[in-house]
Amino acid sequence: MIRAVVFDLDGVLLESERLWDQARREVAIGHNGHWRAGATAAMLGMSSVEWSEYLRDILGVDLAPDRIVDLVVANLLGQYRRRLPLIPGAVAAVRRIGRRWPLALASSAGRPVIDTVLAIAGLRREFQVTVSSEEVPRGKPAPDVYLEAARRLGQPPRACAAVEDSANGIRSALAAGLRVVAVPNPDYPPPASVLAEAHVVIRGLAELTGELVEQLDEDGQTRDETAAR
Repeated sequence: MIRAVVFDLDGVLLESERLWDQARREVAIGHNGHWRAGATAAMLGMSSVEWSEYLRDILGVDLAPDRIVDLVVANLLGQYRRRLPLIPGAVAAVRRIGRRWPLALASSAGRPVIDTVLAIAGLRREFQVTVSSEEVPRGKPAPDVYLEAARRLGQPPRACAAVEDSANGIRSALAAGLRVVAVPNPDYPPPASVLAEAHVVIRGLAELTGELVEQLDEDGQTRDETAAR
């Protein structure tokens, strides 16, 4: 039985991947770096430690990683404070699922971003646990952030459901042993082969109901039923 639900942040609750991309591009171009094809996809799911080193080592940004993070996050939070790009139905979905299960957030975003977003959205009290990839050894697609979220919830990973949008996020949750609800990101859709590994694929958060979560049993019935539709 599912005993807890773990949400991703970017792409699941926020339409933010393009804003992250824009902020990183501006820092790269403004500090003697260059952008390359595939950079956006490569950094999806990376922790700030990982993507800042990518900007320095692969894209040639002539700043220390800590300074890269500071500039990108400042750019991003400035945009969030002007208008938080919540995905339609995100707040309602969190509160709907939170009425029945303890919730965690497992995000590649850093702690300042997580805390600011939840405060602006009025969702801080909905999550018993929040984990940033900065707080574990490896970012997504490694399982670390989901394993840590389950540990802090006091539940075995197999008793937790994850709500994810990206290929690396889905891989991370599956590797940790969680049941996975995929909500494909329309801007950066996961490959069909990755979506096929999710236990259920939904079109939007309006479909994320208590009944659907309850069906994520050990035998993978929801995955089979979804594939048959």
